[in-house]
Amino acid sequence: MSTPVTRSPRPEIVYPDSDGEPMADNNLQYEWIVTITGNLEILFRDDPNVFVVGNMLWYPIEGDNKTRIAPDTMVAFGRPKGYRGSYMQWIEDGIAPQVVFEILSPGNSGPEMTRKREAYERFGVEEYYVYDPDEDILTGWIRRGDRLVAIPDMESWVSPRLEIRFDTTTRPMTIYRPDGKRFLTMSELAVRADEAVEERDAAVRQRDEAMEERDAALRERDLLLAKLRQLGIEP
Repeated sequence: MSTPVTRSPRPEIVYPDSDGEPMADNNLQYEWIVTITGNLEILFRDDPNVFVVGNMLWYPIEGDNKTRIAPDTMVAFGRPKGYRGSYMQWIEDGIAPQVVFEILSPGNSGPEMTRKREAYERFGVEEYYVYDPDEDILTGWIRRGDRLVAIPDMESWVSPRLEIRFDTTTRPMTIYRPDGKRFLTMSELAVRADEAVEERDAAVRQRDEAMEERDAALRERDLLLAKLRQLGIEP
């Protein structure tokens, strides 16, 4: 009599949230990653179906935890905001991030960046931008069919998806929002926020002072009316 073979269940595939690599190799690269990611988050803050994130692992293939990419910044239209440990494309209705940014550091090699571009081309990215802050060089690719094709001239290029404009005539490069305002660094945004708070507080103080002056004037009027009545004069 044969003994039935018991098959062990397949182990659950784990998709790690981290690849163990640092977000940036130096503070210049870090500042650009944070600036682009942060300003895009601000730009799309009122749209619940645009997901913007920096330095998150993207798994494009279900069941394959080896094929993964960690763009410095990626934008996924049609996906809700909210916490994710990683971007698993099959859970995201099969939607690949449409726009991806990479900020170069001296440690990035040519073959590495070629592999990334080929992966972005394969998995459906529509716009791909690479910025070298040390050399102040911006390179871009846009999807044409099943290929990512190099954008021949990035000067004043406007992203079809993001509607932001890249001004490569300045040093360093300047990025402008659709309303014409430039992208600000996190430090600049913090200063603007502090200034806004100070302006609000000043407006509150002015309002309070005006109310105090009005109340004082009313009290003075009431005292004057009371004195007139004491003198038998009906105002």
